Amino acid sequence: MSVPVAFPAALAYGVADFAGGLAARRAPLLVVTLVAQAAGLLTLLPAAWLLPGRPAAAALGFGALAGVAGTSGLLLYLRALAVGPMGVIAPLSAVVGAGLPLVVGVLSGEPLGPVTVLAIVVALAAILLATVGSRRDVAATRGLALGLGAGVGFGLFFVALAATPADSGLWPLLGGRVTSVTLLAALVLRHQLPLRLRGRPAVRHPEPAGPPLPVTGPAPAPFPTRWMIVSGVFDTVANVLFLLSARLGDLGVSAVVVSLYPVVVVLLARLVLRERLTAMQLASAGLALGASVLLATAS
Repeated sequence: MSVPVAFPAALAYGVADFAGGLAARRAPLLVVTLVAQAAGLLTLLPAAWLLPGRPAAAALGFGALAGVAGTSGLLLYLRALAVGPMGVIAPLSAVVGAGLPLVVGVLSGEPLGPVTVLAIVVALAAILLATVGSRRDVAATRGLALGLGAGVGFGLFFVALAATPADSGLWPLLGGRVTSVTLLAALVLRHQLPLRLRGRPAVRHPEPAGPPLPVTGPAPAPFPTRWMIVSGVFDTVANVLFLLSARLGDLGVSAVVVSLYPVVVVLLARLVLRERLTAMQLASAGLALGASVLLATAS
């Protein structure tokens, strides 16, 4: 029952991550995340009325924990997409994000089947190939490390959200989104970051005799507000679908199927950005996606 709801969530997460990654390349990361989260909060408010629930303390508490974990993961993830190859960062973070709920399940007494063990081995191979096949510079290495850290944040988000009461409706998401917007706003104010980028000043040349010459210079870079809004709206849609999926079925199945979102990121990166990957990076991306499929099959 959960898979038909989890697959659209994976598509929405893919679009949200791609849009957020593009915005993070042209604007401060904290500003991108704040605008996206605020747009998602505005999207979530009317949805909360469509799926009413009981705003219990457990729902709001676990929702706040999910908000902190998800926001931390998102900050790391968008930064990783901004400095590293999208086609590798996305699958690696997805594998970690999908594997963490499975680890929690094992610690809770759920046994690991042979397909799940195979999927873990494939995932480790994907991580190794991504590290070996990446550009040997500080930015690429940092992107991989940030992507793995983002996966931990996403996995904790899934676990915390699934722990909320079943009759709480969308209150956990609402509590988490309010928490994340509050924290991000405080950080933006603390660092005095502008909510819009200032364009580079125009260059004035000496004016000869005669009619005044127009001011020339590089045009200000457009602020990627649209990409931020797209990221926030689709991220909220994906969160709602994941929460419904986790309540309809098993956490492991939902988390793993949702973690197929890198397919969308990879396709968009290839089609829109013409991003080229090395042979090892392509192998890493393929193994990571294959590991997610194996996990979905085993769940």
